Formats: sequence, structure tokens, C-alpha cells
Amino acid sequence: MLPWWLIVVPIWFNLFYGLLAWRFSYPGILREPTDAILSRFRAGGSGLILTWWFFALGALAFIPIAVLSAQLIPDPTLATFAVVVGVAAALVQALGLLRWVFLVPYLARQAGAGADPKTVDLVFQSFHRYLGVAVGEHLGYLGTGLWTVLLAAGLQLGGNSLAITIPGYIIGAMLILGSLEFVGPFEKNGWRVAGILVPVGYILWSIWLVVIGIVLLLES
Repeated sequence: MLPWWLIVVPIWFNLFYGLLAWRFSYPGILREPTDAILSRFRAGGSGLILTWWFFALGALAFIPIAVLSAQLIPDPTLATFAVVVGVAAALVQALGLLRWVFLVPYLARQAGAGADPKTVDLVFQSFHRYLGVAVGEHLGYLGTGLWTVLLAAGLQLGGNSLAITIPGYIIGAMLILGSLEFVGPFEKNGWRVAGILVPVGYILWSIWLVVIGIVLLLES
């Protein structure tokens, strides 16, 4: 079961990420003013909302990977810690993404109905910075990066090849650094280096998981 989760979930996540990039210019559109974001969102209709929903489900689908991958880690303490971190990372990312399914549609409708732009902007940006940047991205990237490092360490303890474990350490470090994009002095405009590390890191992370899944299938 685990090998197929490792293969299917990254493909699922990247498929809907690609659809959002195509239909909604995500994530670049998040740098636009609130009225431009909500106008584009409103134009996407229910199809765009469902795309966000499936994208959020992709984050939740990581939970079985976090749980089942414990069997690859021979040290019980490390395995338990990895499960807790992985499940937490999946939950916070899903919480951040689900605002696009339930909150943003309402704000987009209110903006289209002539609600006070300043009020809509304040509400949108408040939730965007808290649920999106703080919970979904900061905690999500941090947790995913830490889980990746823990899994790589577990695989190394299990005698797996350095060709599998070393990429895990590197990718995990990239995501952990990427979680600092809006921390401290970068809070206002973001850290450009992190803005590069995260998308590249997630592409490499997806490939890494798929490779592990294929290796497990071949060994079974």
C-alpha cells in the first residue's frame, strides 16, 4: 500500500497545483492586490473552487504516507516522531488551503456585490497572512521539511543507499529554509531566496517520494 501512496499522492498534488497555475496564475497571483485576486477568483466559478478542494485533499492524502512510512524507520522513537511531524504538516497545509474553498468564495461574492473594499481587503489579507502564510506555508513547509529529514535518517538507519538518503536531507533542508520566507526582517516583502527554494524543493520532494515508491515496488 505504501509504495502506491508514495507514487500517487505527489502526482495528485502536482496535477492540481498545475491546474491552479493554469487557471488562476497561482502562486504568482498572490502578489496582486486583493481586488484583483478576488475578481480573478470570482471569474473562475465553482470549477476553480473544486480545484482548490482537490488540492487541499492532496495535502490531507499525505497523512497515510506519514503514518505508513513509519515501517521504513527501524528506530521506534524516530518513527513515532516522524509520524507526528508528518501528520501535523499535512493538517496545517490543508487548513491553510481550505480557506480557498469556504472563506474566499464568500469574500469574492461580497466584493462583487459592492462591499466596502477596505473591509474586504482587511479580512482577506488577515486570513491570508495567518491561515495562508503562517499556518499553511510556514508551519506546513517546516513540518514537511523536518519529516523529510527524519525519513531520510530512518532510511539511512535501515541501510538504504546514500543515493536515496542524501537527497532527502538536502530537500528537507530546502523546505525548512523556505519556511522562513516571511519571518523576521522578511515579514513584509518575503525572502526571495526562500521563494525559489520552496517551489524547487517541492518538485524535488515529489520526485524523491515517487522514486522511493518505485524502489519499494521493485523490492516487493
